[in-house]
Amino acid sequence: MRGKLYLVSTPIGNLEDITLRALRILKEVDIIFAEDTRYTGQLLYHFQIKKPMQSYHDHNERRQTQTLLQCLEDGKSVALVTDSGTPGICDPGFKAVRAFLEHGGQPEMVPGACALVTALAGSGLATNAFYFGGFLPNKSGGRAKRLQEVAERPETVIFYESPYRVVKTLEAIAKIYGNRRVILARELTKKFEEFLRGTAEELVAHFKGRSPKGEFVILIEGLRPEKNGRE
Repeated sequence: MRGKLYLVSTPIGNLEDITLRALRILKEVDIIFAEDTRYTGQLLYHFQIKKPMQSYHDHNERRQTQTLLQCLEDGKSVALVTDSGTPGICDPGFKAVRAFLEHGGQPEMVPGACALVTALAGSGLATNAFYFGGFLPNKSGGRAKRLQEVAERPETVIFYESPYRVVKTLEAIAKIYGNRRVILARELTKKFEEFLRGTAEELVAHFKGRSPKGEFVILIEGLRPEKNGRE
């Protein structure tokens, strides 16, 4: 591989969170592979960057991995970005990285915003260790099974969830986790950023009569072992 692959983190909401280095790399590379070229196009337009783009998402990653590798083999410099945050976290970008490594390459990281780290830091829950489970299954049975599998972990447990399923997920958490503390982080870094705190049952009640909006990070307090009958 004669070309260079950059994994470029982009803002998760507030455009001011992009780094100077990320802007420089996006201006310098030959081509950008993006999860959604329309979304990334808005980012590039805001910063007056004009670069050719290719899509790279769950439905075309097999074909596009070969396209990306060919660009690198031809000596081109490539930036890989996701819609928001760090590429490779809960998106197919890790498959491009794996393929590049198998061909003897080593991607260069351009770090920046990440929703799970931002939510964890502002949650007030333990940060010394955590479990990140990505997105929960869509179906209720699979969702409950995953939640049950990690219910006894001592670390803070973190999931991503959409506004369409967050209430059902909270209902499942209430059944499995009882009165443990739960934090919902919503619209991180945006104008309506919000941290909601309480038990899962209390948070379900919060959404009665109102529709959840925005993307959510769910953080659940880890199981604290009792010693001599006391926590």
